Amino acid sequence: MADTENVKKLAALARISIPEDKLAERAAEFDRIVSYIGQLEELDIQVDSAPEASVLRNVFREDGEPTPPGTWTEKLIAHFPKEEKNYLSVKKIISYD
Repeated sequence: MADTENVKKLAALARISIPEDKLAERAAEFDRIVSYIGQLEELDIQVDSAPEASVLRNVFREDGEPTPPGTWTEKLIAHFPKEEKNYLSVKKIISYD
């Protein structure tokens, strides 16, 4: 059973503050959590000693003929908000000071 001292230690490890008037309540919550997790020990889990290895396969498609350069350039630039000399201009989000 958890007591208020254990809750204080756990709070210090987690770097959180718990008011003194809530310590007993948190200790009770901690006990309920631990007993709930303890139910896992009651499960009957069968573990295979040698699970079958999955068959690996390549799921990528074969490369076909590539699209010629410049095919979509004009359509892309037309939909972009700002363009400078055939380059797409975006807002600066990283600065090196």
